[in-house]
Amino acid sequence: MKLALHDTPNLSLNPKTSLWKQTQKARVAFLYLLPSILLFSVFIFYPMFKTIYLSFFLTDQQGEAALFVGLDNYQDLLTSQSFHKSIKATLLFVLYTVPAGIIIALFLALMANEKLRGIGFFRVIYSSTMGISVAASSVVWLFLFHPSTGMFNRVLNLFGIAEIQWLLDPDWALFSVSVSTIWLNLGFSFLIILGGLQNIDEHLYESARIDGASYWYQLRRITIPMLSPTLFFIITISLINSFQTFGQIDILTKGGPSESTNLIVYSIYKDAFINYQFGTASAQAVVLFICVLLLTILQFKLGEKKVHYQ
Repeated sequence: MKLALHDTPNLSLNPKTSLWKQTQKARVAFLYLLPSILLFSVFIFYPMFKTIYLSFFLTDQQGEAALFVGLDNYQDLLTSQSFHKSIKATLLFVLYTVPAGIIIALFLALMANEKLRGIGFFRVIYSSTMGISVAASSVVWLFLFHPSTGMFNRVLNLFGIAEIQWLLDPDWALFSVSVSTIWLNLGFSFLIILGGLQNIDEHLYESARIDGASYWYQLRRITIPMLSPTLFFIITISLINSFQTFGQIDILTKGGPSESTNLIVYSIYKDAFINYQFGTASAQAVVLFICVLLLTILQFKLGEKKVHYQ
């Protein structure tokens, strides 16, 4: 009897049984992931592949493919002066908004992280822009930038400075929209950076103070390195969001004057829903997707090397 029990094969070591268990786990995992897969398929994958498909066609006013043109839409973009202006305006907009927004948010977060009485009030004020929609904030800035009744020109008049056509002058329009965008995105960046600051181990600062390290030394050697994962995340998100800016442009300038604020996303909107050139708009969307993808990959390749994880 003992020999019979000893000779009985162990079912748990049976390859067929192990494969069956793995298959069961995969099925259960797929069922849990099915709702997300369906949502991604409907709202992300299908629109993406449809956009790539339409970029090779001329379309009718309903957005349906009418004539296959191959790469002609992309060739037209390369020779289009309007598209070149859109690229230049987009790159300048990113350059204006991303570094300035992160530096200001970091400065405010450093101040709000101090253990002072009543500092919670300032934390609420600094993060309050998160609760304001793009449309509402753009309307407010529209009044502030008004050439005759706006607050900014009234302040300039007090100092005897000539009025500026903030949204009507091609030299100032993109800068003006960038200022409103920095203000709008400040709350989100501030909260994320403040959360990163509060997660830094306080013992590091105590040891530095015992050794007589100054505030600036602590900032350079402790705060910034420990905050680098948070800063890396904020830079990545801010870059992607800046390339996708639309609401402020639509309300404040409509892409003008002289296409100085005609960012790529707004150019896509005009071609698709005003000019009904869905093929050209799709080609621009594909180019924008490739640019953002390459920048993100480049940032991960170069920037993540300088990130210090605890």
